[in-house]
Amino acid sequence: MSGLPAKYDIGIVGLGYVGLTLATVLAEAGNSVIGVEKRSDLVEMTNAGIPHFTETGLPDALAGVTQSKKLVAAEAFDESFGCDIYIITVGTPLSPEGVARLDMIEAAARDIASNMQDGALVILRSTVKVGTTRDVVSPILAASGKKFDIAMCPERTLEGKALQELRELPQIVGADDQATADRAAAVFRKLTNSIVLVSSIETAEIAKLVSNTFRDVQFAFANEVARVCDAFGVSAYEVISAGKLGYSRTNIPLPGLVGGPCLEKDPHILMESARSRGIDMEITAAGRVVNERQPDETVAFISGEIKRRGLSGPLKVNLVGMAFKGLPETSDLRGSMSIKVLDALKKALPGAEIGVYDPVTAQDELAKEFPEERNFSRLGDAVNGADVVVIGNNHPSLKTISPRAMKEFMNPDGFVFDYWNHFSHLPASELGDSYFAVGKAGAVGAAEPVRG
Repeated sequence: MSGLPAKYDIGIVGLGYVGLTLATVLAEAGNSVIGVEKRSDLVEMTNAGIPHFTETGLPDALAGVTQSKKLVAAEAFDESFGCDIYIITVGTPLSPEGVARLDMIEAAARDIASNMQDGALVILRSTVKVGTTRDVVSPILAASGKKFDIAMCPERTLEGKALQELRELPQIVGADDQATADRAAAVFRKLTNSIVLVSSIETAEIAKLVSNTFRDVQFAFANEVARVCDAFGVSAYEVISAGKLGYSRTNIPLPGLVGGPCLEKDPHILMESARSRGIDMEITAAGRVVNERQPDETVAFISGEIKRRGLSGPLKVNLVGMAFKGLPETSDLRGSMSIKVLDALKKALPGAEIGVYDPVTAQDELAKEFPEERNFSRLGDAVNGADVVVIGNNHPSLKTISPRAMKEFMNPDGFVFDYWNHFSHLPASELGDSYFAVGKAGAVGAAEPVRG
């Protein structure tokens, strides 16, 4: 650390998706920033100005702030530097029991406690169980005997638009007193004038959880609609699109896979928080059940359609779109429901040759994450010779080859199953009997509807 300034404006703990994008934008705003990350490979990449994930605009922005030394990365705090402000951005993944892990939060708090000086401001930005800021982070900091201010400012950016939204989205700030709230707000006011001061730390914690849980429940209802439409042999795409056309009171989203690093996790954290006060969130729980069981339900349909068509081994089944979403595009595989679909396909079709493709995730990364599967570098290669093509995310490039064109290159008796209704707007004459989608499986001649 020799040659680096002794004092940084801001220290970011955790250089994952949330931490690295925030550190970059804060450095661009003129702050001196140090990012502390235990993974040495990420520290090396950051100091070289190379992001470790795909994010629009980040390569150029990161290169600029690292070259100017406005942002540097280190593996740990040490005595050669300190910070006026610390922001915790480490992950809070779910344990196998479905409970949000706090070990990384606790470790970050201990590291800050050992490094901070009297008067430091500590901001928690990670998504946490309600009460974590007050009952977990604050006591660890207080045990140091040093004076500090603490605030909760939840992260709410959309992957693929993070640099833009950090400058545009209202930033929620929760603290126990006005002076601390104003101090935390000043950090984000360098990025945006849209600051939302809420009355308490817990209000800020709940606001983030409620926002993502609301979206999860909305998508779950859309997937329920898809199940009903399958049962009656009509198109969910048509039902939803026609029902909300010019009728803003019924703005139902289209059905599809629901996952990712937030939506698969945050409803569970909210439910865990509620249970600590004796409250069961029935609608939230039901929404998670609907969204989590969708891969098994839909793969059951795919397996049935394979049998109905008499497709025999060795089957070639290719899953395209492995990142948790395609729009805005990302390479992030965390919480991807495509992985759950892949697992369900492997269980249902043990003798099949399964391949994977993603428009954004690098082929070597796919090979690392999915070593048992064949991986493709082009969509056309994944379609060619396949018995079944499963479209797993909503990347726009996945709708550049129409079902009719796919059919020309696939097994003559093969078919496409589309989780995102990329082609459901096309007339039946363009789709034939070899295109199925969520909420469209019963509408085009399937032998049996999908059943729960």
